[in-house]
Amino acid sequence: MSASELQYRIAIELIPKVGSITAKRLIAYCGSAEAVFRQSKKTLLKIPGVGETIAAEVVNQNVLHLAEKEIEFIERYKIKALYFTDPEYPERLRQCEDGPVMLYVKTHSGINFNSDKIISVVGTRKATAYGKQVCEAIVNGLASKGHNPIIVSGLAYGIDIVAHKSALKNNLQTVAVLGHGLDTIYPVAHRAVAKEMVEQGALVTDFISGTPFDPNNFLRRNRIIAGLADATIVVESAVEGGALVTADIANSYNRDVFAVPGNVTSTYSMGCNMLIKQNKAALVESVDDIEFLLGWCSTSKAQSVKQFAMNFDHFSNEEKKILNFLKEKGEETVDLIALGTDLPVSTVLSSLLNLEFSGVVSSKPGKVFAIKN
Repeated sequence: MSASELQYRIAIELIPKVGSITAKRLIAYCGSAEAVFRQSKKTLLKIPGVGETIAAEVVNQNVLHLAEKEIEFIERYKIKALYFTDPEYPERLRQCEDGPVMLYVKTHSGINFNSDKIISVVGTRKATAYGKQVCEAIVNGLASKGHNPIIVSGLAYGIDIVAHKSALKNNLQTVAVLGHGLDTIYPVAHRAVAKEMVEQGALVTDFISGTPFDPNNFLRRNRIIAGLADATIVVESAVEGGALVTADIANSYNRDVFAVPGNVTSTYSMGCNMLIKQNKAALVESVDDIEFLLGWCSTSKAQSVKQFAMNFDHFSNEEKKILNFLKEKGEETVDLIALGTDLPVSTVLSSLLNLEFSGVVSSKPGKVFAIKN
């Protein structure tokens, strides 16, 4: 592909008032991005959805200068620029009518956006201890069961950053979808994590360099988060927030949406509970639920308890102690587990929550726990 062709491809979505749908319509009518800029104003006005303003902007070609500068940035910083018809462009996103024409990707490790298993994990920026713990348990569980999905989120505070960090900890590839250009990282506090992600995943955006952080960009970012994945998991959310917007977008794409139930008195569980109540999301209480709903059971069921025991790297030292204890004893109450492992009851309860959500242990009446068969 020539530099001039790339320039036109970048430029078309930079035209004021032209979004992804209109840009693709222009390309379809004219034959290519370059051909769009070769048309007369009279011809452009015959295309549905193109009015005087858009036609005039195309004809004056002001956006080509911006696109030329973006090519310089792409080449200098080794950014991948994926056009929506390129083979490397995410197929799941290509299926979305409003998927971006161009996707800019920063990665050193390489990433296959058409991998078999991709999960988006979203939630509130004001995550509670419960939300963080459940988020970690989801990622840990998916990794420990050998599914190794790519984890997609938005690099924001709260659930997003917990999802990314958990993926990195479990040696999973993780993708951050940004609401700004690749010449900056927001929030600044997450720069170190973003740097790790370039080595073990990717940073992705449809905004050109120089585009600053702006809450108005969240909708465009959220549609990519939803569009990249097989399913979106809402871990924790209030009744208003970006996570619920992402869930709505995922539903509009006919993608699976899952929600983790929470305390009915907690503000940051009300959004998840509402999604479940309104049948906008399937309730998930463990990784087993996610496996079942996505049809991944054949892989997970083939794994035995012995395989879990051999794969303790995914668990904390406290969790390993508990698993070894339960492996020996079969099943025990919380109090006896605490006594037998010499761990505080609070630590045992916290660890069991993680292990239960990961699908490794199951609970029985009377606060009795056992390794899952």
